Amino acid sequence: MERLPRILLADDHTMLLDAFKRLLEPRCEVVGTACDGRALIDLAVSTRPDVIVLDISMPGLNGIDACAQIHQKMPGLRLVFLTVNEDPDIAAEAIRLGASGYLLKSSATAELFTAIEQALAGKIYITPLLTNGVPLAVFLGQATKARVEKLTTRQREVLQLFAEGHLMKEIADILHVSARTVAFHKYAIMEQLGVRTSAELVQYALEHGMLKKRR
Repeated sequence: MERLPRILLADDHTMLLDAFKRLLEPRCEVVGTACDGRALIDLAVSTRPDVIVLDISMPGLNGIDACAQIHQKMPGLRLVFLTVNEDPDIAAEAIRLGASGYLLKSSATAELFTAIEQALAGKIYITPLLTNGVPLAVFLGQATKARVEKLTTRQREVLQLFAEGHLMKEIADILHVSARTVAFHKYAIMEQLGVRTSAELVQYALEHGMLKKRR
């Protein structure tokens, strides 16, 4: 009997996780679910799935940065994004950082299975809702606005936690560093990004997919 693909799910909405699990389970084995990026990384290491299906906007550590860290730890693991973020530059960034697929939550159900199959075959799949019939290579090449990476991995972690409203001591506890180190990172981030206020930092985090936009 052929082994079912082992899938790990990550989304900050529990109801969506349950729905995705029910959708996938007849054809896949769901080995775990996570509601934030840090829990996702721990589960990826402990469960060793074939594919991770994840959202971008998650607390603590967003999906893009979680993807980058997972790809460094387990380069053979496939990641497929399932998100509401329609920014083609974010999609291109996800692929650049090691993702194999990028879908919208408005995509047809069949697309999720297609993306998983393509990922397992070592191919890349981006929903036609974004590519609009443009060949994949052309689409990725057109995403020229894709972010110039100015921040280190740790700086991006500090920025997201700060933008989520955590105090410096709380961030220090989460990252297992001193509050002084967090303060150093914050001011280094502001200098590198050329911003002067905390509000500008939050805006940067919103624009770069680190936070969920409030409706």
